Amino acid sequence: MANELIIDLNSLDLTAVALDRDAVGKLLPQTGPMRQLDYLIWKNDDNSSGVGVKHIRQDEFWVPYHIPGRPLMPGVLMIEAAAQLCSVLQTLAIPDVGFLGFTRCDNTSFRGQVVPGDAFYIACQLMERNRRRFICKVQGVVKDKLVFESNITGMKL
Repeated sequence: MANELIIDLNSLDLTAVALDRDAVGKLLPQTGPMRQLDYLIWKNDDNSSGVGVKHIRQDEFWVPYHIPGRPLMPGVLMIEAAAQLCSVLQTLAIPDVGFLGFTRCDNTSFRGQVVPGDAFYIACQLMERNRRRFICKVQGVVKDKLVFESNITGMKL
């Protein structure tokens, strides 16, 4: 896996909102504490690349339990946040795609911690797409540090 970022976050206005929380909610079936994507900051015109954010709050459901006294965002939730971003981009590209499911992650690496108070930026770059399936390279960044990366596959279920 690469150590360089797939999208230069320093070239973006990280306070921008390209797709707000309500618009994301209309595209994702996850609700409540399983929604791991707050909003999109940026996306390109063909929805093949994008950046989203999850602001890690002190009241996240996992904070008291993972790990007590030193809460760390579970890696599986980092993957879930990235899969949600991939699904939003796929749905924007193919509006009638229907329900999308996460089917695999490959070449996953965790390189740092995500804790309450962090802004967890997720970058997504499409590798392959058709009407039934997509494969994306994803990365998670906190404070200009690459903390997670993976290749995520999803498909219409």
